Amino acid sequence: MTDTRLMHTVGVRALEWLWAHRDGFRLEPDVDPEVGFLERFKPVGELALICRVLFREGVAGSRQADLARRLLDHTWRHTLDGGRMLVRGQRIEPLSPIPFEVYLPYKELGYSEPEVERATVLYHRLDSWAALELDPTRRLGLSAFQRRFGLTPRIAEADIVGSTWLGRTPEPWTVSGHIAYDVTHTVFHLTDWGEHPEGLPPHIADYLATWLPVWIDDWLDLERWDLLGELLVVDACLPRPTLDERAWQSFAAAQQPDGAMPAVRTMPEGEPDEVFDMIYHPTLVAAFASVLATSRSLAELTHATP
Repeated sequence: MTDTRLMHTVGVRALEWLWAHRDGFRLEPDVDPEVGFLERFKPVGELALICRVLFREGVAGSRQADLARRLLDHTWRHTLDGGRMLVRGQRIEPLSPIPFEVYLPYKELGYSEPEVERATVLYHRLDSWAALELDPTRRLGLSAFQRRFGLTPRIAEADIVGSTWLGRTPEPWTVSGHIAYDVTHTVFHLTDWGEHPEGLPPHIADYLATWLPVWIDDWLDLERWDLLGELLVVDACLPRPTLDERAWQSFAAAQQPDGAMPAVRTMPEGEPDEVFDMIYHPTLVAAFASVLATSRSLAELTHATP
């Protein structure tokens, strides 16, 4: 099993980098709404999700917890203008799930924008909300978010699982990069981002226990650090995680001294904003994998102690 300190250190470094580059979490308020005003919301929502996991698991040190809270405060107050940018996003694209998906983890962490909540309840009543043409994994995530918000999902999660690639447990050697990301997010949604490993149906948990180690080896050899990080998160979401030592050592070695994690092989070059956009996600994933794996490792150590 991997050294718990190594996994924990990956997360500490990742948060240091994210805080140092917090201005990269930026919107483009002057962009033409027809060409994607909501596209820049994705990094902000992902940051809030990962910080929520960090606080939930309770394994962060004081420095990590402080940085996570400061990142949340910064993005809520400055990037999202206290939630008003989410209101604007809902007005521009009333049926887009993006403002709702970004808002939910902030709400769960104590932030509030009543107008977003009123609009969410209203849109949820519309048949058009249920009719949105989303791929099964995205639809599963939206239903899970509706449940967490306190709404009855328009389409029950149990009715969607079988439509996902992972739910069908197909030939494991057909996994490509795109499919692998669908696999990881199906697991995230079914387990509420690692909170409930028992949320995985037994046949899916057994399938992953058999084939996840193979996929981890494959993407480790390809040095696909972003995808490898998500697969390490999936491992930590399983009822019996492996916390693969070789994979974690290589993952930690790929991380830069300042905490940045490249997406593929080595660090990219370019203008600061361009580099941020290329590596913020693998760095967030590194923080996510770190906190879940550290939590699982500590739990195993506790259970092993007489």
